[in-house]
Amino acid sequence: MKEGMKIKEIESTTHEKVLLCEDPQSGLEAIIAIHNTRLGNSLGGCRMYPYSSREEALNDVLKLSESMTYKAAIAGLNVGGGKAVIIGHPKNKTPELLRSFGRFVHDLQGEYVTAEDVGTSVNDMTYIAEETPFVCGMGNTENSLGDPSPYTAYGVLQGIRAAVSHKMNRDSLQGIRVSVLGIGHVGYHLCHMLLKEGAQLFIADIVQEKITRFIEEAKKTYSQDVSIQAKTVDELIALDVDVFSPCAMGGILNESTVKKLQAKIVAGAANNQLASNSIDQLLFDKGILYAPDYVINGGGLISVHQEYFNQNVEPNSIFNYVKTIYSSLMNIFELSQQQQKPTAQIANALAESRFSRESVS
Repeated sequence: MKEGMKIKEIESTTHEKVLLCEDPQSGLEAIIAIHNTRLGNSLGGCRMYPYSSREEALNDVLKLSESMTYKAAIAGLNVGGGKAVIIGHPKNKTPELLRSFGRFVHDLQGEYVTAEDVGTSVNDMTYIAEETPFVCGMGNTENSLGDPSPYTAYGVLQGIRAAVSHKMNRDSLQGIRVSVLGIGHVGYHLCHMLLKEGAQLFIADIVQEKITRFIEEAKKTYSQDVSIQAKTVDELIALDVDVFSPCAMGGILNESTVKKLQAKIVAGAANNQLASNSIDQLLFDKGILYAPDYVINGGGLISVHQEYFNQNVEPNSIFNYVKTIYSSLMNIFELSQQQQKPTAQIANALAESRFSRESVS
């Protein structure tokens, strides 16, 4: 590493390794968290966000990396859970800051492989790749699948289809009312997929320009009478719809929002949707079918895993793998019904049965 770069291990009773990475010259302040590597070296995206404090960033990266362990296990991948966060606003990114982060990743010699996440892009990964080969999800490079967002969105679509089939006994999404919170990379692709399926859309985002732009684009792409309405975030949460699909930041499902929910199903792309473990029980008691977040949003991890470990993989084969999210969730829903337990408890037990065993050879 270059002169002035500092790395400090943060003590943790829940994670194998947590590292504070600082480089005053580039302005980098980042945390890399490796949760569990019994199934293989850790793989997970790098998020950049203007956290209000280092403590907030630490709490986020610990939750995110733990979720990656469960996500990889439930998807049948032989990798562990890891994640990184860069403290700062994405608009302040520089090539040197990203290269500096890449040098910290390289220092781990493959123990952690990074990829894009909220606040970073496929192009950002190319700067990181100048310093380390332990990166995936890059754009416009040989053997790269590019942006993993379409694969994540496709997995969420499969999860919505599974939930609608189980809860409503319907195989088609034609006319199904879906409220989507967050029109970022994944939410954008998901909304297009839902419109193609004939769903009625209600959308909200804290950035109004995203809503306006998407509606204009959708009307041009499909027809002027396409069923899509803009709502505020508060309005969206309380709507009487079939599916509520949170696709923004985590923690959206808490005691207050669950009381307001009128949706039959919660199935979205956001990580760590439950503000606490008890929220899954509240949803279950209210009769709302919850698609565990790390199961339904596993498409992105599947794509970067296949890109990194299986060179020359074809996009169609990735979509076929991601399609198995449908059957995974149907199994979880059926077990939940049989055992009368919340779906997250069922999913956790299935994932833990994999990564709690001895390491995979």
